[in-house]
Amino acid sequence: MIYKDQIQEWFNEFHNHPEPSFKEYETTKKIVSILSDLKVDYQTFGDLTGVIAEVGSGDDVIAVRADIDALWQQVDGMYRANHSCGHDAHMAIVLGSILYLDKQALSKRIRFIFQPAEEKGNGSLEMIKHGAMEDVTHLFGIHLRPHEELSLGQVSPSIHHGACVTLEGKISGEDAHGARPHQGRSAIDVIATIYQFLKNIYLSPFDAYSVKLTNIQTGGESLNIIPGHATFGIDIRAQKNEQLKEIQTKVSKGLGDIAALFDVDISFDWKDYTPGAVVSEQAEEMAIRAITEVLGSEGVAPPLITPGSDDFHFYTIKHPNVHATMIGLGADLKPGLHHPQMNFNHTVLDQGARIVAALLKA
Repeated sequence: MIYKDQIQEWFNEFHNHPEPSFKEYETTKKIVSILSDLKVDYQTFGDLTGVIAEVGSGDDVIAVRADIDALWQQVDGMYRANHSCGHDAHMAIVLGSILYLDKQALSKRIRFIFQPAEEKGNGSLEMIKHGAMEDVTHLFGIHLRPHEELSLGQVSPSIHHGACVTLEGKISGEDAHGARPHQGRSAIDVIATIYQFLKNIYLSPFDAYSVKLTNIQTGGESLNIIPGHATFGIDIRAQKNEQLKEIQTKVSKGLGDIAALFDVDISFDWKDYTPGAVVSEQAEEMAIRAITEVLGSEGVAPPLITPGSDDFHFYTIKHPNVHATMIGLGADLKPGLHHPQMNFNHTVLDQGARIVAALLKA
């Protein structure tokens, strides 16, 4: 039986009612309502949005994660929640896989993790605290991919996300009159030096990485004052977790040296760390078999390497013995992920549900 109309209907409801991270209250209620109609056991939490559901029986658990939050961004001139990263599709696909698993003989428990706050980068950690990974041996995710990464009808068995961390910094120097710069300690001079310093951080070129200023705030309305105070932001990305740690060490030392050079105080905090992917060969092989079962061997694409990040990989960082991979679904997605007008070919909703079902019943 084909369930594409039902899956499309679920997608439409999620798409039309987006909610931002940790505020997915109605989304959680809708998932619960669907699970109740399907007579699937589920668990919710008094202090956290999201749902954990299970079918089958046995000691071992094979699990799939669907992220449920929307982004908060400007759409048509107004800021609002918006499903521009495909999480509405991921929910519909994973729920659809339950339909395709119905009445099939299952050799183990299958867990469906509907996780909040992926866009915050820490929703997975909250789900881990609430027992999402108990008894899990294999974990899978699925994510729509932009058209420049995968063509429609192509599915990758693994997405190799990079690691990411951001920094919020504050410079405390001393203001000066524009005619007497020697009497102050200019935050602008410090920012300029930080900019040049970041451009001169070098690691092995065989793996991708980047370090860049992403926010600078300094000065006021008076243009004859040299500001001594500023705030700044840095975004750091690396394909490997070890590289990210190396860059963090260099940045921390460099900011300390710059503070000493200019006789200012530079304080900073690391924010929103998201680890890079740790892909299991066993899980990847299982994904290849499931994709082949649904689309044939011609539907299997190579592994994807992307500088983007996803908090899915906290599950394996915290549970290193779990075999995990995230599947990349070619969807003719344009103009791109996180674009306010993102759109994709909806035929992949049913396709993705059948692939996930084939994977979970293995």
